Amino acid sequence: MVEEVVFRKFIEWLSEDIPYWDVTSEIIPPQVTCEAVVIAKEEGVAACCEDLAMILEKMGFTVRVLKKSGEEFGKWDQVMWIKGNMRRLMEIERLLLNILSQAFGVATLTKAFVEKARRINPNLKIAATRKVKPGFQYFEKKAIAAAGGDTHRLNLSDMILIKENHLKYFNSVGEAVKKARELASFSKKIEIEVAEAEDAVEAAEAGADIIMLDNCTPEKVRRTIEMLREKGLRSRVLVEVSGGVKLENLEEYVEAGPDIISSGELTHSAKAVDISLEVTRVEK
Repeated sequence: MVEEVVFRKFIEWLSEDIPYWDVTSEIIPPQVTCEAVVIAKEEGVAACCEDLAMILEKMGFTVRVLKKSGEEFGKWDQVMWIKGNMRRLMEIERLLLNILSQAFGVATLTKAFVEKARRINPNLKIAATRKVKPGFQYFEKKAIAAAGGDTHRLNLSDMILIKENHLKYFNSVGEAVKKARELASFSKKIEIEVAEAEDAVEAAEAGADIIMLDNCTPEKVRRTIEMLREKGLRSRVLVEVSGGVKLENLEEYVEAGPDIISSGELTHSAKAVDISLEVTRVEK
């Protein structure tokens, strides 16, 4: 089912590029086949190659994935080998490269976050957020996971996450958590976003599973965790830090002692990795 959904998405994106026909690729006779490789023009981490291989195979190509998701590659390394109809390959070349370069960029930045955090705390999770490009969530979340990160929510049905704007309806964080607990299935965790230590304590006492400390300094995170510990609540909740976390200040937040650090940087600010497709053989 997932394969069909991803394949349909690819075809939908391709229709933006080819609403009628590719007037350039028409210069190649329809029976010509070729071999080609996707080449990295800079270092990075692979992601979603298997997904693109599945899509290409559904379109009649033979594919070999040379760098699996999560594997590092160097400059000029080949990451994928493709054989099939040359005209068709020319039609999909740019879309294929766009998806892979974006996925590689997310995976590369995520791995940098994960490795830096784990040098200090091997148990801490680096997580994504929902700050993803519309329509591209599947590939970005897969890239996060490939690099050792946590996907966090895949959609709004995954869990309850009470944020600042939700809280404006309620008189207190405790009231919001209790209301969520009344309505939630036993299978759904409840997370709440707070900025003050006192609110974190109140949320934990009300039965929240996860406390998100939003846009807090590392020192404030440390003080909040200490207060939860003093109240005997630390073991009852996971503490997530989010907002303002970048690779440059990551170590300070890890040292503050949370269980999870989530960052929109992983998706909205990841630099695409430069890659290209090179035809290596043509069979006329």
